Amino acid sequence: MELLGLYNYFVFAVLLMIGLYCILARTNIIKSLIGLTIFQSAVFLLYISMDKIDGGTAPIIQEGVENQIFANPLPQVLILTAIVVGISTTALALAVTVRIKEAYGTIEEDKIQEMDREL
Repeated sequence: MELLGLYNYFVFAVLLMIGLYCILARTNIIKSLIGLTIFQSAVFLLYISMDKIDGGTAPIIQEGVENQIFANPLPQVLILTAIVVGISTTALALAVTVRIKEAYGTIEEDKIQEMDREL
């Protein structure tokens, strides 16, 4: 394979590092959630990239056609499920963030921990 044919893996690595940086370096809960979503998207891209087969077709068996290369549909189905789970988890995390904002008046992790120590 050519080096340019692997660009999706480079995009995966870049997205993974951006997401990891946003998760680890930020104290704002919303920014951490955005980083987690970017990280998740990178993992989705990796699984879809691994499924790609040059010359592969949809796995539909036809009479009279032999030695045909098929793409595996399982990773695509798993990613569809993971996308639904990821969206619902992100929605739940945003709802919890709203409750934290109402309770503490901030969404900065450092300030929330200070307030908890004072109690």
